[in-house]
Amino acid sequence: MTALRVERLSKDFGGVRAIHELTWEVRRGTIHSIIGPNGAGKTTLLNLLTGVYAPSAGRIVCDGRDLSGAPPHTFAAAGVGRTFQNLQIFFNMTALDNVMTGAHLREPCGLVSALLHTPRLARAEGECRARAMHWLRFLGLERYAPMAAASMPYGALKRLEIARALAAEPSVLLLDEPAAGLNPTEAREIDALLKQLAAGGTTLVLVEHNMRLVMGVSDHILVLDYGRRLAEGTAAEVAADPRVVEAYLGAAEAAVAGHA
Repeated sequence: MTALRVERLSKDFGGVRAIHELTWEVRRGTIHSIIGPNGAGKTTLLNLLTGVYAPSAGRIVCDGRDLSGAPPHTFAAAGVGRTFQNLQIFFNMTALDNVMTGAHLREPCGLVSALLHTPRLARAEGECRARAMHWLRFLGLERYAPMAAASMPYGALKRLEIARALAAEPSVLLLDEPAAGLNPTEAREIDALLKQLAAGGTTLVLVEHNMRLVMGVSDHILVLDYGRRLAEGTAAEVAADPRVVEAYLGAAEAAVAGHA
């Protein structure tokens, strides 16, 4: 069953076409990765799939609902969550408060309850706090709950952003380089986390340069090159495609070897 689908999707920036008539679908409960060289259009595609950018042409369909051109809050309400390549954390807030900002999306109280501080608001706030603590525990961050985010180590901050996204209860979670800057142990923890989330029914779309992680967790991989689909398939199929090796994997492996 399809969770997310794009049809002949294009995005132009002036005279530059960053995404070129892409048709692609994400199956529910699976891990899909998007890879490609720098400038291939990976983050542009994530921005389209979350309403940060409006498409120049084509459609974006989530659970059968056409969200093409909708603003980010509509995508979020439809169940599309997101983390960012560069951390988007409220550093002056505690870890708990950061995750609660995600949980508030599913809070049932309206403006009147908030203005009048009704008992319903108090109950909703308690439920929101409990949900946020659940995700902090799930990500191994419970001890950081009362701490200001500014005092947390980088690896914990990467997981904190994932916890905040999960607190909004997305059906599809887009992760932009979740392993970037992590040491090998932390990267393995992200690997295990992604598999656990997918096993629990969350559909994941991953942009990542860590090829060991991508090849280890992905059910399906889309390879972009200058905004076009270069290849698509399982990890084994993509790794064996000579076009992919030439355009991307060979260069990536050479870079890894050069740092060995």
